Order: sequence, then C-alpha cells, then structure tokens
Amino acid sequence: MTVALSRPARRLHLEALFKRLGPGVITGAADDDPSGIATYSQAGAQAGFTLLWTVVLTWPLMVAVQSISARIGRVTGRGLAGNMVRVFPRPVVDALVLLLFVANTVNLGADLAAMGAAAQLVTGGNNHFFTLAFAVFSLLAIIYIPYNRYVGLLKWFTFSLLAYVGVVFTVRIDWHAVASGALLPRLALTGDSATLIVAIFGTTISPYLFFWQSSQEVEEEKADPDAAPLIRHPEQAPRELGRIGWETWIGMALSNLIAFFIILTTAVTLNANGVGDIQTAEQAARALRPIAGDLAFLLFSLGLIGTGLLAVPVLAGSVGYATAEAFAWRHGLGRAWHQARPFYLVIALSIVLGLCLEFVGLNPIKALVWSAVLNGVIVVPIMVAMMIVAGRPLMGAFVAARWQRVLGWAATAVMAAAGVAMFVLM
Repeated sequence: MTVALSRPARRLHLEALFKRLGPGVITGAADDDPSGIATYSQAGAQAGFTLLWTVVLTWPLMVAVQSISARIGRVTGRGLAGNMVRVFPRPVVDALVLLLFVANTVNLGADLAAMGAAAQLVTGGNNHFFTLAFAVFSLLAIIYIPYNRYVGLLKWFTFSLLAYVGVVFTVRIDWHAVASGALLPRLALTGDSATLIVAIFGTTISPYLFFWQSSQEVEEEKADPDAAPLIRHPEQAPRELGRIGWETWIGMALSNLIAFFIILTTAVTLNANGVGDIQTAEQAARALRPIAGDLAFLLFSLGLIGTGLLAVPVLAGSVGYATAEAFAWRHGLGRAWHQARPFYLVIALSIVLGLCLEFVGLNPIKALVWSAVLNGVIVVPIMVAMMIVAGRPLMGAFVAARWQRVLGWAATAVMAAAGVAMFVLM
C-alpha cells in the first residue's frame, strides 16, 4: 500500500535528499564555470549543432574519471596528490602539481575577468573594480565561511543557467539536425575546429575537478565520526561506493545537460543569425534574448557571476589541496587560517596571480576559451597518473571497477588524441 506524504513530510524528505548530495553534485555544478559557459557558447556560435556530440560523448567518460577520483579519496583517506606521492617519484608529483597550479591560475584569472565584465554589463561600472572585488570576496569567503554554507547560497545563482533550457521552447528548432549533431560526430580537419574540441573536452573533463572531488571525499569522511577510510573499514564500502556512483552520475548529467543546452541555444540564436565568433560578453548574453528580452544581460550576468563564485573556491581549493598533500602540510577548508597557513597561502597566491592576468589586456571571452584549451592539454598526464594510482595495491580490494578502468583509459586516450590533433592541424 502506498502512503501519500503530507506537504511538510515531502519537504523534509526533499531536504534530506538535498543534504545527501555531496561532492559529486557540487563538482558537477562547479564544472559549468564561466570558462565552460564561454567555451560552450563559442562552440554553438561557431559550429552550430555539429559539436553537440562532444558533450554527449564526455558524459560517461566524465562519470568514470570523477568517480575514480572520489573512490581514491574515500578508500584511502587521502586526496589524489597524497596518493600520487606514494606511487610516483617526487619530481613527477611536483611536475603534475605545477601543471595544475599553472592551469588553475590561468583559469582563475579568466573566470574573475569574465565576472567583472558581466557585472559591468549590468551596472555600467568599472570592470577592473568588479574583478578585484570578486577576487577579494572569494578569498575571504574561502578562509572565513564554511564551504558547505557558502555553496548553499551560491547554487541559487546557478539556477539562472536553466534559462538556456527555456530558450528551446521559444524559438523554432530543427530537431532532426539536433539529433544528427548529438549522435553523429563530425570533425572538420582544421586547427580552429580541433582547438575548439580540445577546449570543450578541457572545460568538461578538467584536472582541478579530480583533485577537488577526491579531497572533498576525505573531508566528508573526517567530518563524520562514524566514517573511516574504506581500506580500514570495508564494511562501509557498499553504502559509500554506491553513494559516490549515483551522485556522480547525477552531478555529471546535470553539468553536461546544461552544456548541451548552452551549445544548442547559441546555435539557434547566434549561429543562425550569422554570429560565428563571440568576442564580448554582450554577444554571449544575446543568446538568452528570446526568453529574457531586455533582461537577457541580467540573466546571463547572474549565471556567469554565480557559477564564477562557485568555481573560484574549487579552482583555488584544488591547488591548495594538491600542494598541501604533496608536501604533507596540514590542510582543509574546515580548518581555521592559523591551523593551515601554508594551505591558505597557496590558495591566496593562485587567486592573486590569476587577478594579475586581468591587467594585461586579455579579452575575457577569449581568455576563458584558451584556459579551457590549456586544461585540455595538461589534463592528459594527470589522468594517466590517476588511472595508475586507481589500480595500485594501496587501494586494497577497492581498485577501480572494470567499467571505470575501461572508460577512464578511453577518456585519457580521447583527450590525448584531441590534443595531438590540435597541435598537428595548427
């Protein structure tokens, strides 16, 4: 017999489910950062429907690599970099962490600059001032506001991205062409096309997300007095690995669904009207005009700023975690400043250096796309290292599952092939 829940009971049930959504869902939300929005917008404007297949392809690949990174953290009680130190020589780990630091710093700079440009779009103020303000606010929030509380506020801003889904109900769409673009990969053998594909792959399967999700699993385990690394308490494995599995599938599905509709929306609004290369935030915002009208700039700006404020702590935090784990420093966003100064100083340094990029005259939209390209290149050696760690004895009986190994190595091969093709065709 089915028992109907009262409205308060349903609300409590939904709140309980919402609270259970952990690192997998947060990681998926952080993946649609300003770099992702700009890259997907550029893809739709430049290539129309023909690159929709990229976000369909990357969904299962993304699930595999992210669930592997989470598995490593939950099984061992150490983050990804902390485990790499146990498997590889120190110079190799140092090089991988340095690659992450460089890529994240560039990504941070591009995200902050885009947030400043978005604020200027709405208010007409000085974009440099807004960029500086967002950087200072983000750093102070990372140090003084518990991340779970911080992200609980910011995720409401990211709901503005659902406007990209709404556009499909307001304009005429050739769904046969959409299906063809999503299911039949087409490759133009040009340097520009290959670069855009690397950017899409790089902003979707990004190295900072590996380190972040792995470390967040460790943080959640330490925060729960009844939890422990699975290598020591294997009886917890069915529940925890099951949770990691379903929430990662959900988080990555939401991330890629938004990416799909950003490409689709810009294809039917910008590409269809002859805008094939997005140069400014104003051009990208026009994709939302069919549903938002004069409020398109506001809606676009809220999405860009909200996802930026969500992604900056993840970008900077992943660098902090990776560096602190590699050098065995005390770390964790749950620690106070005086308890983990080196950890927070690395975070501050990455934000400050990223902020410096704002003042070298970079076009914010172009910087976002090129930061995605950089991620797509440097992710390959990091993925190789992660896949090796996932199969090593330090994982005990919980080495990566067969489907994870197959899709994880497939993802590595796809990323490597795209990068090689880009350099050859350029």
